[in-house]
Amino acid sequence: MATLGFTPPAIYCIGLNYRQHAKESGMPEPKFPVVFTKPPSSVIGHGDTIEIPAICHPEEVDYEVELAVVIGKSAKNVPEDKALEYVQGYTVANDVSARKWQLQQGGGQWCRGKSFDTFCPLGPRLVPASEIPDPNTLELSCTLNGEVLQKSNTRDMIFNVPQIISFLSQGTTLLPGTVILTGTPEGVGVARKPPVFLKPGDTITMFVEKIGELTNTVVTEAPGGSAL
Repeated sequence: MATLGFTPPAIYCIGLNYRQHAKESGMPEPKFPVVFTKPPSSVIGHGDTIEIPAICHPEEVDYEVELAVVIGKSAKNVPEDKALEYVQGYTVANDVSARKWQLQQGGGQWCRGKSFDTFCPLGPRLVPASEIPDPNTLELSCTLNGEVLQKSNTRDMIFNVPQIISFLSQGTTLLPGTVILTGTPEGVGVARKPPVFLKPGDTITMFVEKIGELTNTVVTEAPGGSAL
């Protein structure tokens, strides 16, 4: 929580929001934003450890670099051309994802596989919106143990940041402090050949231009609930 200084009242996430990521997933580009959520209990900060739950398969926990938006004032029924006026700032996110729970054991919903404790690293800082006038021109990347696995630009988003905020706010109040994860580009572990998944001892660094690097190490949870 140190990055934000507060507990987010809600965390909204957008899936399949990069054209090249939809392509690598073998799925058509969505006509509307694909929305799922994470609980506030999933948030950790820069330098904290990602903990692979004991109930997860040893080869299923994946990484996703994302630009995260933090809402600064209550937003409801916001038009796209006014959407950025409601942004307090931006940070870097890792949408950690347990793929078997997401795709096979979640009853058709993605939330379960993305909502475990520590599965929403945010950091290293919250950059004021005034320093990033256009959030859809930012380079972003993911590096695992020194190897770059994701590298793209937010201009590849299918739905840009104003469109996402406007869509989520229709009929729904986005409270101050709400965090929005805006999607990940191509290069996720499950789509690689062979697949790449997080394992204990890994160090993963997410980067977004004008914000910085979010770095976390990986451990596994013991059956009794403590980390190993």
